[in-house]
Amino acid sequence: MRIFLAGHKGMVGSAILRQLQAKGDAEVITATRTALDLTNQAAVQAFMRKHQPDQVILAAAKVGGIMANNTYPATFIAENLMIATNVIQAAHATGVQQLLQLGSSCIYPRDAAQPITEDALLTGPLEPTNEPYAIAKIAAIKLCESYNRQHGRDYRSIMPTNLYGPGDNFHPQNAHVLPALIGRFHEAAQNGADHVTLWGTGTPRREFLHVDDMAAAALFVMGLSPAVYKSHTMPMQSHINVGTGEDIAIKELATLIAETVGFTGKIICDTSKPDGTPRKLLDVSTLTQLGWSAKIDLHAGIAATYDWFRAQQSTGQSLRAS
Repeated sequence: MRIFLAGHKGMVGSAILRQLQAKGDAEVITATRTALDLTNQAAVQAFMRKHQPDQVILAAAKVGGIMANNTYPATFIAENLMIATNVIQAAHATGVQQLLQLGSSCIYPRDAAQPITEDALLTGPLEPTNEPYAIAKIAAIKLCESYNRQHGRDYRSIMPTNLYGPGDNFHPQNAHVLPALIGRFHEAAQNGADHVTLWGTGTPRREFLHVDDMAAAALFVMGLSPAVYKSHTMPMQSHINVGTGEDIAIKELATLIAETVGFTGKIICDTSKPDGTPRKLLDVSTLTQLGWSAKIDLHAGIAATYDWFRAQQSTGQSLRAS
């Protein structure tokens, strides 16, 4: 089995790579950004023709938090549309029958009923702060569905909740909320700051999944037989939610992170800044029925992530992607 793993240097891709290497039953094909620009259609097609993978896992994407999505909307929609289109189309053109693409829970409407089921897709307006990114991810789902319908492919999609863990981006503005808070609280503790300010009211609730659990879920879904996968997904839909089934308020999350890093100052909420979606909790019953559930507790996961963060700092590694 030859598997092309696109995005193997990212947080999710590197976690999947670790688990594929641990299993040792497949040849994993990878390429760095300098070796293969996934936004270049001709380059992706040439790469696929050369390496002829049996399966493709699409874990590559341009990602970021609320501020990054607000600041660079054109970049987020354009790059993610190009990546998805190029990889999925090239996979089909070179005869790849099975593909798994990783999406995001932001595909769902801002005011979707909680917990969010897979059939909530396209039932209402999206959260404005990340709409361009969400539209690109919805397009990727529809690409997979369309190749399945028209060409009989077995292209699957999984929609993870908010992810965190080793390899994350800890940039204070461009990162997602959990790693951004780890970085900010660590810096505040180191500098003896008396407070840390959060965006928004601190009341929105979010669900968090450790990236190692995400990687395990991806390989689990990839390993399902076509008959079993189709029997648990809705007609004409190809995606499955991946999460823990539990959420936490942002203020509670901040308190937990502060305790983990040893910050003893005040936590202040800047209510002039946007909250984003009020609540986002995925219904993970489909994946549970298939036989998989998350195993890494949030407290333990944050502690392990902070340990990794400090270890990287001690070696001088950059933890702030642009």
